[in-house]
Amino acid sequence: MEVPTPWWKQKFVLASVLAVVVLYFYSPAMHNGFVYFDDSLYLTKNEAIHGGLSFGTIKWAFTTYRAGNWHPVTWLAHAFDWQLFGANPAGHHVVSVLLHAANSVLLFLILAAATGLVWPSLIVAALFALHPLNVESVAWAAELKNVLSMFLGLLALGSHTKYVRSGKRVFYTGTLLFFALGLMAKPQIIPLPFLLLLWDYWPLDRLKLSAGQNREGAHTLSFLVASLIREKTSLFVLAALSAAITMIAQSSADAVHSLAQFSMISRIENCVVSYARYLGNMFWPAKLAPLYPRPVGSLPVWQVVASGAVLLLITGAVIWRRKQRYLVMGWLWFLGALVPTIGLVQVGEQARADRYMYLPMVGILIAIVWALRNALEEKHIAKRWLAAAAVAVLITLGATTIHQLRRWRDGETLWRYTLSVTQQNYMAHDNLALVLAEEGRGDEAIAEFRAAESLHQYPAAQILNLASYEQTHGHLEGAIEQCERAAQSSNDPAVQAAAWDQEGTIYVQQADWERAKQAYEKSVSAKPDDANALAATGLLAGKSGDAQLAQRRLARLMDVAPSDVGLLLMASALRQAGREREADAAFEQARKVSPNFVQAQEAARRYAASFGVLLH
Repeated sequence: MEVPTPWWKQKFVLASVLAVVVLYFYSPAMHNGFVYFDDSLYLTKNEAIHGGLSFGTIKWAFTTYRAGNWHPVTWLAHAFDWQLFGANPAGHHVVSVLLHAANSVLLFLILAAATGLVWPSLIVAALFALHPLNVESVAWAAELKNVLSMFLGLLALGSHTKYVRSGKRVFYTGTLLFFALGLMAKPQIIPLPFLLLLWDYWPLDRLKLSAGQNREGAHTLSFLVASLIREKTSLFVLAALSAAITMIAQSSADAVHSLAQFSMISRIENCVVSYARYLGNMFWPAKLAPLYPRPVGSLPVWQVVASGAVLLLITGAVIWRRKQRYLVMGWLWFLGALVPTIGLVQVGEQARADRYMYLPMVGILIAIVWALRNALEEKHIAKRWLAAAAVAVLITLGATTIHQLRRWRDGETLWRYTLSVTQQNYMAHDNLALVLAEEGRGDEAIAEFRAAESLHQYPAAQILNLASYEQTHGHLEGAIEQCERAAQSSNDPAVQAAAWDQEGTIYVQQADWERAKQAYEKSVSAKPDDANALAATGLLAGKSGDAQLAQRRLARLMDVAPSDVGLLLMASALRQAGREREADAAFEQARKVSPNFVQAQEAARRYAASFGVLLH
C-alpha cells in the first residue's frame, strides 16, 4: 500500500521548485551592470559603505538622511554586500534575486499555513514571483530596500499567523521585531498593521461570530474589531513613528512637494488614474518603465472618469460578493497597501512606479486565484484546467520578465528604452544624460540635458549645474545662455550672484574683459558681499586703470572673506597705486597668516593671470 506524502514534505518540495523557478527566470539580472539610477548614490559613490560593516558604518546608517530616507537596515545591508562584492554588480544583483526568491517562498508557506490550501497558495506565490511588474524591485541594485523590507514584512505576517494559531506571546514579539526592522529597511510596509487586520478578517477568520455571539449582533462584532485594533496598538505606533521620520528625512532632501507645486485636485486625479493603471499593468504588463512622468497640468477628464468608474465597479462587485471574504480582503489590501505611495503626499516627480506594487499586488493575486478556484468548484470543472491555465500564464509572465530584465542591462539601455515607451519624459532624458556624462560622452549628454530642459522648468541651481557642465565641455555660448536663464528664473540674490559669477568666469575664459566686468558688477549688485565678484571686479578695475575702485573692492573682500591670497591681491593693488608702505604691510600680513606662503603666492599669481593681470 502506498503511503501518502506528508504535507510538510510536499510543501518543502514545492517551495524548492518555486525557488529554482525564480532563480532561473531572474538569472539574466545577474549579468546586468549598475544603471546610475540611484546606484551611484546608494553604492558606487557612497564612501560611507565602502569600508564594509564597522562601528562607524553602523553609527552613520542610523544617523544619516542620505537620499532623503532613514533606512539604516538597508544601508547596513549595502555595506555588507559591498564588503563581499565590492564594485562587482553581479554580487549585488544575486542578493536581490535571492531575496525575491525568499519572498516568493515565504508568501507560499504563509498563505498555505493560513488557508490550509497548498496549490492555490503556490499559484499566488508563483504569479508574484514571475510578474514583470516586480522586475524593477529586483533588477535595480539600489532598490534592494524594496525586496528586503518585503522579506521582513512577510516574516512579520508569518509571525502574526503563528501568534493567532498558538497564542504564544513570543510570536507577537516576533511580529513587532520584524515589522520594526522592515520599517528600517524601507517604510513601504507602513500599512502592515491595517493589512494584518485584513488578514485577521480572512484567512484567519477572527471576526467570525459563534452562534451565541450572532444572537448578540453588532455589539459583539464591534467589540471583536476593537479588540483586534487594540492588539495592534504597538504596530500602529511604530507605523506612525516611521511615517514621521520618513517625512522629516524626505523634507530634508526637498523631495516633498507643496500644494502650490501639485494641487490637491491634481493629486486626487493622479491617485484615481494610478490605481486603475496599476490594475491594468497587473493584467497587461506592457510598456513598463522605471519612471512615469506626471503630465503637465490636469489629466484628461475622460481618464479620471473612466478610472474612477472602473474602481467603483470593482468595489461594487466586491460588496455584492462580500460573503466571499477573500475578495474583500484582496481588494482592500491592494487599495490600502498603496496609500503611502499613491501620491496624495507627492514625493519626487513620478506619477507612479512599478516598484510600489511589490506589496499591494499580493491582495489582487489572492482575490483572483481564490475566485477562480471557487468558480471551478461551483461549476464542477476539474482543477487540472486551473493548473493548466496557471502554467500557461506563468510561462508567459516568465518570458516577459526575462525580456524586461534585459532592459535593465545598463543605464543607457534602460533610459533609451524608457524614452521609447513614455512621452515627454524629462526624467528619462535627464538620467540618460547623467549616464552619458559618466561615460565621458559630453556632447551627447548635453543634447539630452537640453531635451530635458525643453520639457521641464528646472530650478536655478540645477540650471547652473548644466551651465558648468557645458562650460567644462567647451560649449561656452550654451553655458552663458544657461547662466542668464538661471539669474532670470530666481529671486534669490545668492542664486543670482552665483549665476553672474559663473557667467563672468566664462567671459574671462574668452578674454572678453568688458563683458566679464559687467557680469561681475551684476553679481556685486545682487549680493554686495559676494567674495568671488569682489575679487574679480577688483582685479578688472586695476586692469582698466581704476586703482581706487580696485582698492575698495579688495578691501571689502578682506572684510568679508580674509585670506592670504586676498592679502596678496590687495598688496599688488596698493603697490600699483604707489602706496608702497601699505602694500608692504599687506604683503607681510599675508606671510604671517599663510600656512604655506609659497603656495599662496602661486595661487594668487595664477588667479590674477586668469584675468590678464600681472601681480606687482
